[in-house]
Amino acid sequence: MDNRNKDSRDNRDNRDSRDGSNRKTRESKLEEAGLIDRLIAINRVAKVTKGGRNFGFNAIVAVGDAKGKVGVGLGKATELPEAIRKAQEDARKSMISIPLIDERTIPHKILGRHGSGKVMMRPASPGTGVIAGAAVRAVMECAGIKDVLTKSQGSNNPHNVVKAAMKGLRDLVLIDRVSGLRHTAVARRSSDG
Repeated sequence: MDNRNKDSRDNRDNRDSRDGSNRKTRESKLEEAGLIDRLIAINRVAKVTKGGRNFGFNAIVAVGDAKGKVGVGLGKATELPEAIRKAQEDARKSMISIPLIDERTIPHKILGRHGSGKVMMRPASPGTGVIAGAAVRAVMECAGIKDVLTKSQGSNNPHNVVKAAMKGLRDLVLIDRVSGLRHTAVARRSSDG
């Protein structure tokens, strides 16, 4: 009886050492590219067929470089790891660049809408942090936004909330761009206010 426990312990130690060595040397494609990712939501779906239920998974993932680039992707597969991998690839393809003020906050207040979901985002003073729900927080962290106030209104479905946040971020513009479009000089607002 003791020999059997010892053998199983030795096999487990060998398996752990093999797995551990692979983890240290092998980096994911995202880490190699200098990107971070956050898993936002996982959903298990069942399709009822004549032979029984077929289960599948879908996952929403945010990917960004924490320097003003962020993307969100949706992946669907019969296995969860495959769904997450597909979502990461989709997010990398759909990355957008957003303007940041002092590399920490957004330039102005904006309301992003998608379906019945709305996300209001406002710039915040240094040290405020990311005041947001789980879905919007993941997007903000991947984008590198450190100080922002957000409020999700309407739908609380993570699909709609994340898409609304991304539409809002896509619509952000800097004051220099606005003045260039209007062909006038726009005075910068003081930070006293």
